[in-house]
Amino acid sequence: MTVHSFQEHFDSLIDKEITIEPKDWMPDDYRKTLIRQISQHAHSEIVGMLPEGNWITRAPSLRRKAVLLAKVQDEAGHGLYLYSAAETLGVSRDEMYNQLHTGKAKYSSIFNYPTLTWADMGAIGWLVDGAAIMNQVPLCRTSYGPYARAMVRVCKEESFHQRQGFEIMLTLSRGTEVQKKMAQDAFNRWWWPSLMMFGPPDAESPHTAQSVRWRIKRLTNDELRQKFVDVTVEQAKVLGLDVPDRDLKWNEERGHYDFGVIDWEEFWNVVKGNGPCNKQRLETRKKAWDEGKWVRDAAMAHAEKRKSRQDEAKAA
Repeated sequence: MTVHSFQEHFDSLIDKEITIEPKDWMPDDYRKTLIRQISQHAHSEIVGMLPEGNWITRAPSLRRKAVLLAKVQDEAGHGLYLYSAAETLGVSRDEMYNQLHTGKAKYSSIFNYPTLTWADMGAIGWLVDGAAIMNQVPLCRTSYGPYARAMVRVCKEESFHQRQGFEIMLTLSRGTEVQKKMAQDAFNRWWWPSLMMFGPPDAESPHTAQSVRWRIKRLTNDELRQKFVDVTVEQAKVLGLDVPDRDLKWNEERGHYDFGVIDWEEFWNVVKGNGPCNKQRLETRKKAWDEGKWVRDAAMAHAEKRKSRQDEAKAA
């Protein structure tokens, strides 16, 4: 078969909604796009542990601490699923880690904002994980098999994370005046970064159109952002919190909420490494990697020793 015929076969699989598997032929750009997206997704799960890990020892009750600890542990597992999915495309985990630690690879810009109060744990669960679910549920039907299968479990666990965050916000919004103000403050600070999570506008996104054509993405950045706004505004009403957007209004003709202009200058500034916590997040990750070297070395030594014993047993 020629490259042209391979391409035709690949296109037919995409058009027929048949998943692409690791051993199938795929265009180089398709492979590169998947590596970029899946590794960025994995990095986001791992770096995303840091803002919440900041509050594990300061949670207001043992129950809250146990739930938050379980949630952070889930995020670590999500990162591992996704790194494994990316490895099926021919990139090594060490290579992906190196790209993260050197700043070559990106992760979600929202994790470069600080968590100032306990209410931020609620806002992250409600808004950030809510945005993640909105983005990730369609990925359960993405065209690349290993990625789609990994996302099924990730989305199930993320739904619990979102409920946990909403429950924290509900408790605070029904608490004392101080607690309600804390919830509103967290909402004010996390609302706009949450909208930025979906990426730049479609007209300025270099990857969206092709990713949709390849069925890697099922919806565009702007479509996902609109769905998130429509759902979250109604949830804010239940909480009794005010959406921090003076331009927000229901558009009867469109059947959607109109919302204000996002500060894309802030978004790109954070993406470029100039956010409030960019340097701190990367330094923490690199420190953990360096200090964990002895664990990796010990695990490799144990694996080699075990294999040697097995080989000796077979030879005996």
